[in-house]
Amino acid sequence: MLTIRFKKEGKKHQKIMRLIVVDSHLATNSGSSKEILGWVNPYQKEERLNKERILYWLSKGAKPSASVFNLLVKNNIIAGKKIPKHKKVIKQDNNSAAKEAEAQVQSAA
Repeated sequence: MLTIRFKKEGKKHQKIMRLIVVDSHLATNSGSSKEILGWVNPYQKEERLNKERILYWLSKGAKPSASVFNLLVKNNIIAGKKIPKHKKVIKQDNNSAAKEAEAQVQSAA
């Protein structure tokens, strides 16, 4: 499966993030990517994205990471709602879910 994600490059305290297409089955540090789609400099608030190639890879089935998806929505390359990256999901155990279901049944009766 193909993934569109960021790759960190640059010097210490002067990092840039390259937007790359990579096979998700390969190791993240393998260094092999299919194509470079653009770059983002978070320190100087600069970015350059190749919209045509991004849309091409999305049409081929590449899945963007959450951060890349939010960047593409911000730049109006794709439509959608941003994904909350830092939101923690609260998991319910089976006992509390069963108790809630029983409470709803009893209150309905």
